[in-house]
Amino acid sequence: MDFLSNIMQTALTFFYNLTISMGFANYGIAIILLTIAIKLVLYPLTVKQVRSMKAMQEIQPKMKALQDKYKGNPEKLNKELAALYKEAGVNPLAGCLPLLVQMPFLIAIFFAIRDYQYAQLPPSFLWMTDLAQPDPTYILPVLSAVTTYIQQKQTTTEMNQQTKMMMIFMPLFIGYISITFPGGLVLYWVVSNIFQIFQQWFMYRNNPSVVQEEVR
Repeated sequence: MDFLSNIMQTALTFFYNLTISMGFANYGIAIILLTIAIKLVLYPLTVKQVRSMKAMQEIQPKMKALQDKYKGNPEKLNKELAALYKEAGVNPLAGCLPLLVQMPFLIAIFFAIRDYQYAQLPPSFLWMTDLAQPDPTYILPVLSAVTTYIQQKQTTTEMNQQTKMMMIFMPLFIGYISITFPGGLVLYWVVSNIFQIFQQWFMYRNNPSVVQEEVR
C-alpha cells in the first residue's frame, strides 16, 4: 500500500504542477484530474464489473425459483444454477474479480490523499477553505451520500427487502463517515461517483440490452 500510495501522491503532485502551469494552481482541481485519470485507467474493469452485476440481477428471479424448487437438494440446485449461468452467459465471479483488482488502488488513493502534504496552505477549493480538514458545511458528505445512492440505483433492478435496506444504509454510512474525513478525500469520492454514474449512463444509453451480453 505504501508503494501504491506514494505513486498516487506523486500523481497528485503532478496534476497540481499542471494546474500551476495552466495559471490556476489549485489542489481541488488536481484531485479532480487525478480522479478522472484513475477512472479512465480502470474503465475496462468497471465495464466488466457493471455488466456482470446487471446480468446477475437480471437472472435473480430465475435463481430464486430454482432455490425454492430445489431447496432440499443442494447437488441438484448447483447443477441447475450452473446450467442457468451457462444459458444466460453469466459468470458469477466476473463481478467480483474486477472489484478485487480495483481495491488496492482505492485503498492507496485513500491513504495518499489522507496523508498528503500540501505545498499550498491552506489548500482551498470553492467553499472549502482547507481540503486537509473535514467539510464544515457538510456539503461534501451530503454529496457523497447522494451520489452513492444514485450509483447504486443505476445497477439495481431486483428490489427485494435486503436490497432496499442496502440502498438506504450504504449511502447513509458513506455520508456519515465522510463527515470526519478530509475534504480532499471526500471530493475524490464524490467526483469518482459522478464519473461512474456518467460511465454507467453512457453504457446503457444507446445499448439497453448490454446486460444480456456474454459476461465471461
